[in-house]
Amino acid sequence: MKTRQCARLMIVNEQQELLLFQYKDEHKAEPFWATAGGELKEGETYREAAKRELYEETGLRNNIGELLKENEDIFAVARSVPALWQEKYYLVNCSSDSKVFAAEWTDEEKTTIQKWKWWSLEAMKSEESQSFKPEWLPKLFDRIVERETAQ
Repeated sequence: MKTRQCARLMIVNEQQELLLFQYKDEHKAEPFWATAGGELKEGETYREAAKRELYEETGLRNNIGELLKENEDIFAVARSVPALWQEKYYLVNCSSDSKVFAAEWTDEEKTTIQKWKWWSLEAMKSEESQSFKPEWLPKLFDRIVERETAQ
């Protein structure tokens, strides 16, 4: 089975909202919400890929923060065969008035990404967990919000 390395971005604004993209591909009947991010290019580190993907998918040039989580799972997305995805999730803080736009989307992203939305933790908790990929995204976001409110 092919291994794919991927940097993912937990983009959070000062209103404690998380930016997620809605994806639709032929492997799932219903659209799902996931973080921005993507596969590493040849010779690229996870952090370098995170910085590149942040700009390409959102137009933002914010600093890539701490590594929040590492994950391995088998996914088949966007017309690909199942592969072992090795993902690293990074925190990115931004302002709620940051302008998000599709700076350099690939043709694949243009066909699979439907829209983006800022999610509150409450809204994520009220949504079915199957709406998120991976399904534990609300729990990871909850950890971020708890930590920020404790400071």
